[in-house]
Amino acid sequence: MKLLSKERPLWLRIGSLVLGLLLIATALFFIIGGVRLVSLGGSAYFLISGIFMLASGVLILRLRSSGAALYLLTMLGTLIWAVTDAGLNFWPLISRLMFPGSLAILAFFLLPSLRHYENRPSAWKWVYVPGALAIAAFIAAFAGMFVPHYPVEFSGQERPLVPVAKNEMQKNWENYGNTPGGSRFVALDQINRNNISELKPAWTFHTGDTPLSPDGNGAEDQQTPLQVGDKVFLCTPHNNVIAVDADSGKPIWKAEINAKSSVWMRCRGLAYFDATQPVPQPTVPGSIPPAPVAAVDAAGCQRRILMNTIDGRLIALNADNGQFCQDFGNKGTVNLLEGMGHAPDPQYVLTSAPTLAGTTVVVGGRISDNVSTDMPGGVIRGYDVVTGQLRWAFDPGNNNPNAVLAAGEHYVRSTPNSWAPMSYDPSMNTVFMPMGSSSVDIWGANRTPLDHKYGASILAVDATTGKEKWVYQTVHNDLWDFDIPMQPGLINFKISDGTEKPAVVVGTKAGQIYVLDRLTGQPLTKVENVSVKGGGIPGEQYSYTQPRSVGMPQIGAQTLKESDMWGATPFDQLVCRISFKSMRYNGLYTAPGTDVSLSFPGSLGGMNWGSISTDPVNHYIFVNDMRLGLWQQLIKADPKAQTGVNTGGEAVNTGMGAVPMKGAPYSVNKNRFMSPLGIPCQAPPFGTLSAIDMNTQKIVWQVPVGTVQDTGPFGIKMKMKMPVGMPTLGGTLATQGGLVFIAGTQDYYLRAFDSSTGKEVWKARLPVGSQGGPMSYISPKTGRQYILISAGGARQSPDRGDYVIAYSLDGK
Repeated sequence: MKLLSKERPLWLRIGSLVLGLLLIATALFFIIGGVRLVSLGGSAYFLISGIFMLASGVLILRLRSSGAALYLLTMLGTLIWAVTDAGLNFWPLISRLMFPGSLAILAFFLLPSLRHYENRPSAWKWVYVPGALAIAAFIAAFAGMFVPHYPVEFSGQERPLVPVAKNEMQKNWENYGNTPGGSRFVALDQINRNNISELKPAWTFHTGDTPLSPDGNGAEDQQTPLQVGDKVFLCTPHNNVIAVDADSGKPIWKAEINAKSSVWMRCRGLAYFDATQPVPQPTVPGSIPPAPVAAVDAAGCQRRILMNTIDGRLIALNADNGQFCQDFGNKGTVNLLEGMGHAPDPQYVLTSAPTLAGTTVVVGGRISDNVSTDMPGGVIRGYDVVTGQLRWAFDPGNNNPNAVLAAGEHYVRSTPNSWAPMSYDPSMNTVFMPMGSSSVDIWGANRTPLDHKYGASILAVDATTGKEKWVYQTVHNDLWDFDIPMQPGLINFKISDGTEKPAVVVGTKAGQIYVLDRLTGQPLTKVENVSVKGGGIPGEQYSYTQPRSVGMPQIGAQTLKESDMWGATPFDQLVCRISFKSMRYNGLYTAPGTDVSLSFPGSLGGMNWGSISTDPVNHYIFVNDMRLGLWQQLIKADPKAQTGVNTGGEAVNTGMGAVPMKGAPYSVNKNRFMSPLGIPCQAPPFGTLSAIDMNTQKIVWQVPVGTVQDTGPFGIKMKMKMPVGMPTLGGTLATQGGLVFIAGTQDYYLRAFDSSTGKEVWKARLPVGSQGGPMSYISPKTGRQYILISAGGARQSPDRGDYVIAYSLDGK
């Protein structure tokens, strides 16, 4: 044998050394991790395969052909296990087979030579053929990483394009969500699925306000601009407002506000009011009409832009020249900190657009999460659109929520708030408010009956009086930060007898979609109360049932299993499996406790503020989501510990890790459920775009959106266009031209999908990522339709910019 050993060529010895060491290193990792996983009641595969790999690696280091043969048998077992464990799903199989398959290719091509130098028949015909097949499979699998794999493939009939009737053609984009009811649908078809390939940049504008902050904490461009006539109105992260020409992007005026918050520099949108136009009157019997407003001087602010600021102001600007409206509040400004009590920056910050409800401007506000049990209240207020005078307040902590404050009083503190955009229905003069939870978010032993009533609910109030009409709750005693995060969409919903009812449709962080009767707040699709468990926290007011909207698709809210764990390699998959089995997890409503528990989707996951877009022609809605689990653990508070460290920001790691909760008996330790490579632990996709037929309440198609081109492990850009589907943050735009646009992905693209089939039909590379909402308008001067997007930077990327880009056919 010594003589034979000397005769083995250098390449064979080097190849055997490399393969043997790789197998031994892999085996040791698998055995150590596998023992831990088995002890937690998990899969025995890693332990068993690790033992076989170890034997294989030792034999190969000794230049024995039996080592290569043994590994190939191990690989066969791995293949059988992978298909049994993951089915025929592409990305789960890649995670399980790609790395061991590459080692198998080496084993295939070493085996004949190892046999030859053992004076045995090489059997190369029996080895090289399957080896070549293994290479072909590897190449095919690698190529498959660059094509989308649809969670739900389109299999129906393509919907025909319906031309826009002249009398129904959109004139302006006057509201944050286009219509007061937040449709995000544009009744224009000049740009359509048949000519989308001709869409090119028409103009680019730089706002001069790049969303940067010293610690990277919360400075983001998340706007959806407005368009009225020949002007497009923009707002920037520091609340500067700019009017630009709709056809050229050239600046017309700029209002320098330069508002600042220590962590939350952003503006999602604006409101617009035209005093020269008639105010729509309600048609639903019993509705109170909008309140009359004072006359506006013809030389004054007849057309006005309204904006909430991040430092607690409501501002009215002349839409014609950008000057402050002197008749509004104190020379154009209303102080929203009045009546809030102690509200230091950044505990109370306004980031969503104000809601124009007839003649009332309605504002809510964001209260920082998990900071203290004593925080500003979540009061919602309505102001006269001309004078800025307070018309009403809705204080969800007061038994009489419309009570007027006496001098020196403040609104009830730490109550549920409404931070996301609201909707308005002129036909019933009603505002629909998405509500969050009381402070602190994940401990609720101190919550009042009113906290329980309004937390995580949709609240409908009269726009003129502020009086409650109805409230519908989506989570009982919310301990997961499952706020209602988006603007409710107002649609006409077909019920079983074929008639239509006015409805409210809204998505939640919990991955649920609710369809409610607009008049009563009662569900129009099936909602089940499911049994859930508590978390063992003394005094906690657990609800042992929680609603699930089973009559609508639940997006990314499946109950995870160990086999759902994923990784770019088997190594991080094994770590994720161990982490998963180490945590307490009972599905969607796993209550936090003093042990480590898993929340999926977590408070970042499910659907967020980007909102739903609708297609009233085909009765579709379009929903984009993110799927990010969160592990959390309540820790008994140290009375001597310093509190108030958490500011409630949104940098990549802010609010994660150890977060003290002043006034609560616990602090919380939490973080994203990620692999050591910084990849979500569950299998892709991590973000999708779904089309739902509201007539059938079924998903028509669902596609992954976003690639890893501009992100990757450890923050290193992979620069590979693998469409795994990345978390989305920013909404969609649906058009009557049969298109759905989205830019709120982790890579730097604005994309268009065929709204009928889900096929990606166009994309444009952006200079940086975007969290903005696409919008569209037609120029009254040139008759050209534009698609507009702001690009200030994607959530997980350090790249920032100040771009606003308009696209038109041929770029003209």
